[in-house]
Amino acid sequence: MRAPDLLRRLRLRLGVRLRSALAAGLVVAVASVLAGGVLLVTARGILLDNVTTSVNDRATQVTAALAGGDSSALTEALRPSAPQRSVVQVLNPASEIVAASNSVSTVSPMSALRPAVGQREWETRRLEIEQDSPFRIAATGVSTPAGPRIVLVAGSLDAVDDGTEAIIAALLVGLPLLAVVVGVATFLFVGRTLHPVEAMRRQAATITARNLHARLPVPVADDEIAALAATMNTMLDRIEAASAAQRRFVADASHELRSPLATIHANVDLLDAAGLAETPARSVRRIHAESARMARLVDDLLLLARADDQAVRLRRDEVDLDDLVYAERERVAAEHPSLHIEGGVEPVRVVGDPDQLHRALRNLVDNAVRHAGRAVVVSLAASDIHAEMVVGNDGPAIAAADRQRVFDRFVRLDDSRSRQGGGAGLGLPIARDIVVAHGGSLTVDPLADGAALRVRLPLPTPNTYGV
Repeated sequence: MRAPDLLRRLRLRLGVRLRSALAAGLVVAVASVLAGGVLLVTARGILLDNVTTSVNDRATQVTAALAGGDSSALTEALRPSAPQRSVVQVLNPASEIVAASNSVSTVSPMSALRPAVGQREWETRRLEIEQDSPFRIAATGVSTPAGPRIVLVAGSLDAVDDGTEAIIAALLVGLPLLAVVVGVATFLFVGRTLHPVEAMRRQAATITARNLHARLPVPVADDEIAALAATMNTMLDRIEAASAAQRRFVADASHELRSPLATIHANVDLLDAAGLAETPARSVRRIHAESARMARLVDDLLLLARADDQAVRLRRDEVDLDDLVYAERERVAAEHPSLHIEGGVEPVRVVGDPDQLHRALRNLVDNAVRHAGRAVVVSLAASDIHAEMVVGNDGPAIAAADRQRVFDRFVRLDDSRSRQGGGAGLGLPIARDIVVAHGGSLTVDPLADGAALRVRLPLPTPNTYGV
């Protein structure tokens, strides 16, 4: 996997808190490294300047004593300086040591520099007098009563190296610790900042078409998160108003359509009984079928409107599901004698609304018959806590991507869009709403061949009867 793809997938998996913490830690680490580098260079430069100044002052002291011929001052100047650890050698023009500090009196000249009288030259080199340590050396040419001399003053750089190592050690320990502390603090702070967002997310996850009146919590602080919550609540207000207007329209239209449909149906019945000729009689029968279809559609729309308004009133009666299943099996056998009916039926009793449960079962059976090849399955069994009805057929399988979509309103998976080939796409949504209202579930079984819808309804318990 390429590095950009890996980074992209890593960003998608990490949350905002962790990404913010990592970013803050990284920024602090980079800034600290840069600041530490500047500090290291600056501190080393200051320490080196201190050594150079000390060596320069010592060289000036020695050259003054030599130029004045003051032997006591020269003796004092040749003494080694413990704090700065500097040593002195005085050479004649033949590079022979004529005076020196005790620690360098028996060694060879510390430097090969030989500046002219009145000149001063510098170099840095290692000397064997201090375990091959680095020294800053100043070579000065001076005129004395005894002739020209070369003054060599060497100052140890151990203090510079020790200071540099101490700063590096502090940076190596402090910088990772600082980055971790900043990262953890950022993680906690961002978490507290996002707490209102998480509360909004949890509340938003509970809002469905059935509780559009719910609103997101608005934080007390007048900040961007509060503005987001207020904007989302305003959007929910508009959605709730639009949904309510749509439900009112569907309910009002359905109510208004019932009277003319009843009139049409009654007049069609009169015409059908009038003994018309074959051609007009066929037209009357078609009008009768279409008006009946329209009446069922209006009833479905009314039921969905009441379900959206949570106004569906369920009766709480004992229902023998096996009676409902046998009734539907007999209806299918009478209306579709070419279909083979499969599935076992066990006696099962639940508590619910018998009319609504019968309607849900009929919708499922009609859907199975519509797509069946030669057989349908209508079975009933009971487990420890559930009654299970399975309604299926040997027709086309329902694709995995459509197993939730089939319960959406006005969705039809069949290719045929004719009135005879498919329904209005409301049967399964209505069946699901009825089953859910009874505390059950309606799902699609994952089959490779054929289709099966499984209804689970809770079995009655002692609490159901108030025991």
